[in-house]
Amino acid sequence: MTRGVVVLGSANVDLMVEVERRPHGGETLLGSDIRTFAGGKGANQAAAAARAGAPTRFIACVGQDGNGEFLRSQLTLAGVDVSGIQAVPHPTGTAMILVTPDGENSIVVSPGANRAMDLRVAEATAETWLHADVLVLNLEIPLETVHHLIDRAAESGVRIVLNAAPAASLDRRMLRHCDPLIVNEHEARFLLDADAQRKPEEMAADLLGEGARSVVITVGAAGSVVADAGGVTPIPAHRVEAVDTTGAGDAFVGAAACELARGEQLRSAVRFATAMSALSVQDLGAQSSYPDRAAVERFLRRLGEPGTD
Repeated sequence: MTRGVVVLGSANVDLMVEVERRPHGGETLLGSDIRTFAGGKGANQAAAAARAGAPTRFIACVGQDGNGEFLRSQLTLAGVDVSGIQAVPHPTGTAMILVTPDGENSIVVSPGANRAMDLRVAEATAETWLHADVLVLNLEIPLETVHHLIDRAAESGVRIVLNAAPAASLDRRMLRHCDPLIVNEHEARFLLDADAQRKPEEMAADLLGEGARSVVITVGAAGSVVADAGGVTPIPAHRVEAVDTTGAGDAFVGAAACELARGEQLRSAVRFATAMSALSVQDLGAQSSYPDRAAVERFLRRLGEPGTD
């Protein structure tokens, strides 16, 4: 029986306003009524993994406030085990999101309680993440904690999925434990200090050369690129009408982690994750837009694709 997915990362309340366009410097625009959604890269990835069908536990810090309780309740509805969420004397993390009519977004995050995920808090939950099939990490918590977790989990044979976002400098020693390292084009260029002409396929191979065990680079509407010892493979995206792309990358990461925990090969996991992400952009919000496994499998059947290899 699978031990499932453990996500250790950030949890935010998303405050979303729809606008006709992004404001220029010093400009004030009128937008829609504000909407409140459950978000944060870690929480989103946990919700996606659970909705995709994996037993999923989430470890995070939230504030001793109503927003923290709201996040717990939303994750519970998604099927996530929230017993690893700790309330700390800081405000719950908050993301301010502007969404334009093409579904694109601009986001500013106030980390708040996420900064409290230090080594002491992480180690207090070690019995949970040291026994996962897959441990998912991102960089919205302190980098020192991420480095420590990667070292400790790797020693115990836990498969590590690192979503190196938002972009930050990484200790190259950590890459050798990432299976896969998941980044978008911008994050890949940052890690490699690569110029704009460097193609995603080339950057994926470069990151393998830097030591990563496997690499996935997401390239928006073009899909993604998968690289491992078997070579570099482009995985196309699905054509859908995007309403809101908030959390689409997190849906991808969580769904991929679910499939890896189920024993699927990386390319198969990425194909499933691509479908999950495509469905997620057709509604507003992050976690609130994530479909369940049955919906993803129906979508793949309509396309004539198997859910797994």
